Amino acid sequence: MKIAIIGTGNIGGALTRRLTQLGLEVTIANSRGPESLRDLAAETGAIPCTVREVVRGAEIIVVTIPEKNIPSLPADLFAQVPEDTVVIDTGNYYPRQRDGKITEIEEGVPESRWVEQQLGRAVVKVFNNIYAKHLLERGLPAGAPGRFALPVAGDRASAKEKVMQLVEKLGFDAVDAGGLDESWRQQPGTPCYGADFDAEGLREALGAAGPNRTADWRA
Repeated sequence: MKIAIIGTGNIGGALTRRLTQLGLEVTIANSRGPESLRDLAAETGAIPCTVREVVRGAEIIVVTIPEKNIPSLPADLFAQVPEDTVVIDTGNYYPRQRDGKITEIEEGVPESRWVEQQLGRAVVKVFNNIYAKHLLERGLPAGAPGRFALPVAGDRASAKEKVMQLVEKLGFDAVDAGGLDESWRQQPGTPCYGADFDAEGLREALGAAGPNRTADWRA
């Protein structure tokens, strides 16, 4: 399986390290260009590319860049990408800390639905509620005591199933969190954000979430 990662910050770097450890082919790109990725490539064996190059031939594309930078991606980035290619969004909206005001999200559009609209491609939301250090270090075999669960939200059943299999491979239980319009249940300010639950606890946390953004997570 070939996986492309756009963005090599905390989550992107953790995914690059874990996925290459699992023996998967990983290509990586960021806004600064392939030369800036030389150290991470040397460490992991991932292949550095430009943003336009990285999506070519990938079975899964992970977009893990700040929300405010999503509109800066090339408008035609996915023009030659097959429709059945899975696109993962790991992002969160941090209006006060990083992104500034995004009106549509402030007015109630779920973060990943907004990302989907900007990309012009269906996305699956995952890896947004876990700390990068835990993603890198806390994966465990299936059935192991203390194994964490991660929510996976998306509209395409086949894409969501492929992502859930990837989550399991990384050492976490995958919990179906519904369609993308339900992905607000795992946004910042909800019970499962930044929390390490098992599958049962995660389902309870998703069910306890409220649809309104809390004050700390609004512009």
